[in-house]
Amino acid sequence: MAAEAIARPLLDALRGRLQARAMLADAGLLLEQLREALTGRYRVVCELGRGGFAVVYLAYETALERPVALKLLPPLLAADPAKRERFLREARTAARLRHPNIVPIHAVEQAGDFVYFTMDYVEGVTLGQRVSKEGPLPVGEATRLLHDVARAVGYAHRRGVVHRDLKPDNIMIEEGSGRAMVMDFGIAQVHAQRDPEQPGYVIGTAAYMSPEQV
Repeated sequence: MAAEAIARPLLDALRGRLQARAMLADAGLLLEQLREALTGRYRVVCELGRGGFAVVYLAYETALERPVALKLLPPLLAADPAKRERFLREARTAARLRHPNIVPIHAVEQAGDFVYFTMDYVEGVTLGQRVSKEGPLPVGEATRLLHDVARAVGYAHRRGVVHRDLKPDNIMIEEGSGRAMVMDFGIAQVHAQRDPEQPGYVIGTAAYMSPEQV
């Protein structure tokens, strides 16, 4: 019984990721459908990146003539109430945080079967991309980036939000200023809210989890 209780959430998570990868496989078709659905509101330029359940695009907001990062939950996944709620929870959580070292959310919207939210487009690279390309950072720069992330995390904690998935791929380094900006609050926990995950359900990125979680 105990083994079954442990295995079920792991199998559910694996099933969800396989489903997401199948949905995201035809990137060209998804981009074409999205462009058609958002005609007149956003001009979708290209894909910036993707995670386990969502895709991020560079887009231009027509009315305000500004570039934005548009994070999309594909239609098949948006039809799943649990995944849709998790996605919307990420947007609501991030939208309540206003800090120079946190990527701000602009709006949460829906167009037909597409559910998405828009946020600041930060020109630059992730910390993961930077380290992969250039290797270990100089001590001074690493210290400065760590201070930026610590300020963002401290601000979020004071407002009852725990990120729970801090890793190099979720930290942007802004071109020009060089400041670090934390993003992706997809599995953040808000103290005042009930955790939607099952008891004992371990979430996060294994390589960056604390030893007690692993």
